[in-house]
Amino acid sequence: MTLRVRNPSLAIGVTVVIALVVAAVVGPMLVQTDPLSIDLANTLAAPSRAHPFGCDALGRDVLARILWGARLSLSISTVVVAASLVVGSLIGATAAMSGGRIDNLIMRGVDVVLAFPGILLAIALAAILGPGLIDLAIALTAMGWTGYARIVRGEVLVLREREYVLAAESLGAKRSRVLLRHLLPGVVGPLAVQATFGVGGIIGAEAALSFLGLGAMPPTPSWGNMLDAGRAFLLVAPHLTTAPGLAIGLSILGFNLLGDGIAQKVGHRA
Repeated sequence: MTLRVRNPSLAIGVTVVIALVVAAVVGPMLVQTDPLSIDLANTLAAPSRAHPFGCDALGRDVLARILWGARLSLSISTVVVAASLVVGSLIGATAAMSGGRIDNLIMRGVDVVLAFPGILLAIALAAILGPGLIDLAIALTAMGWTGYARIVRGEVLVLREREYVLAAESLGAKRSRVLLRHLLPGVVGPLAVQATFGVGGIIGAEAALSFLGLGAMPPTPSWGNMLDAGRAFLLVAPHLTTAPGLAIGLSILGFNLLGDGIAQKVGHRA
């Protein structure tokens, strides 16, 4: 009997994301090695039974640092996506419910932000604010809220023409009640898709900024600064870049597949 998976993207994405979350939450407790512990006797040690992913230039266990880096990446991406979703949803809903000049003014502001490549805007803000996790989250949020604003505005404009919304408005329901009870629930599906893709994008952006020295600063384990530190030893110790590179790639792939799978289900139900 052949088992057929109706939504392989969703199945693979869920598997990868669950594995990543488990690694970030449970991994550091299972691998007792301190990711900051320096052991010069194991400088650039190759992968072995004691150190499955090898050691870096200071003898620190790469596996332990990868697991702690996963925790940092997921924490930052979750905070940034949540903040971007809230800010973008409020701005998009305000534009759609206000209409007229206010709507035009808000959306022209969104267009101005979108005119700049997102990663370049994040780099510029991170350079101005300085390195650090809080400043990194602010820079990435400034890059990510516009997509949510456009989605919420577009969906609310469509839903406002539905009969049940018009009926609620004709009965005298307040604008805030109409928005919370009748409009925003209809935006949950598109927002879930956008947020899932957003997590993968933020993981990549955080790694890029940390690689450039604008994110998490050493010795804090981050996949981006691990890649940067491993560049100098690319020929003699390729495991220093292979491990964080694979972690970044698999994480982004997992969330993108998950987002694609959710999009297929939302579209099918619609």
